[in-house]
Amino acid sequence: MKNKKLGLMVGSIIAVVAIFIVVLAFDLMADKNASVDEKDVPEIIELESQKSFEFFWKEVNDDQTSPGYGLIRDRAPGNPTLSSIASIGFGLTAITIGVERGWITKEEAEERVNGTLDTMLNNAEHINGVYYHFLNMNTAKRAGTSEVSIIDTAILVSGALQAGEYFQGEIKKKAEEIYKRVDWEWYRNPDRNMFYMSYTPEDGFSGAWDFYAEQLMLYFLAAGSPTHPVNEEMFYDFIRHEQAYGGGEPFIHSWFGSIFTYQFSHAWFDLRGKIDREGVDWFENSVIASIASRQYSIDNMDRFETFGPDAWGLTASDGPKGYEGLYGSSPSGYDNTAHFTDGTIATAGAAGSIVFTPEESIAALENYYENFPELWGEHGLKGAFNLDVTPHWYAKDSLGIDKGITLLMLENYRSGFVWETTMKNKYIQEGMIKVGLVDSKE
Repeated sequence: MKNKKLGLMVGSIIAVVAIFIVVLAFDLMADKNASVDEKDVPEIIELESQKSFEFFWKEVNDDQTSPGYGLIRDRAPGNPTLSSIASIGFGLTAITIGVERGWITKEEAEERVNGTLDTMLNNAEHINGVYYHFLNMNTAKRAGTSEVSIIDTAILVSGALQAGEYFQGEIKKKAEEIYKRVDWEWYRNPDRNMFYMSYTPEDGFSGAWDFYAEQLMLYFLAAGSPTHPVNEEMFYDFIRHEQAYGGGEPFIHSWFGSIFTYQFSHAWFDLRGKIDREGVDWFENSVIASIASRQYSIDNMDRFETFGPDAWGLTASDGPKGYEGLYGSSPSGYDNTAHFTDGTIATAGAAGSIVFTPEESIAALENYYENFPELWGEHGLKGAFNLDVTPHWYAKDSLGIDKGITLLMLENYRSGFVWETTMKNKYIQEGMIKVGLVDSKE
């Protein structure tokens, strides 16, 4: 009888412990995926989210008889015949957000996404599944001398896979068909075990993704590919140069110090609480980079009128002299001199870091919205502004990649929705495991 009672007691204790563990696990999961209380969301976030979504919904070839149906513009209002595959990738995910937020119906969304994926599968020009960066909006063929871009293809694929997980059915099938067609190995330089930077039929391959930038998504997608996988050691073969800015913490920085390089992969891939084989927490790395970017603006307020604690986030954008891909802040390059700025601030810079620096990003967005009416347009905040030229300069265009990183990161901040849906994809899960990402608490 005593043994029986003892057994019952032990069994009860084990049951209680088991329940505690399960509850604790769910609590941890809830903490990780916790959403912001909507009543605490500032007005600017709702406004900017909806206006950013409208860019992808309206700036599109909506002629269902056209070979370019569903292609999304690179920018608006400028260059009406140019689509970028990165804009399409952001746009596919933007449409799922539109459904979740009630801005469009699910039926409208499915029709548009299906059509866009059909165009990418059947009409859009590519080589070995890797698409040309820019396409003609009407024909879906290569625009001008555009390169075949592996990174922009990865953005397209990320958006497609996320939409596939959200809608399921035929959309999921088509999205994965686009993904499976990409020959990642073809784009790899076997001598350096790195992806090339660019390819054109006229000049062949050039450059290399040899330094840290926005390309983390490349390794996850390529390693997880069921058809053309690459050596997962690529994730550890690019240069990881660590440096601090001022009195801040050191972090692995990109070459030009553009803030988008710390954001783009994080728009879809949830790296919170994960480390790689070398112990790098890439989410925390972007937190530190965002803090450093803001501090750079604060430290240079005496040089540039545009800069300040609520005007920060140097990144590739339009500027007074046209598009400038070199905008960035320290640290950058090996000698800390590779960055460039003329005082231009892109509104997507701080916005795209909202999951890393929520208070600082919201303060910047509110500053732009409340104090610079010239920055507000049909699609919300325009691309950039510069108070250090006469007259003050304000961008005329909204760029798809800027509206995209803004919308996706605002939504991840609010609900974690993009992360949650993307991370359901089995190939993405496998790719992240293959490159050696594990929970930091393991």
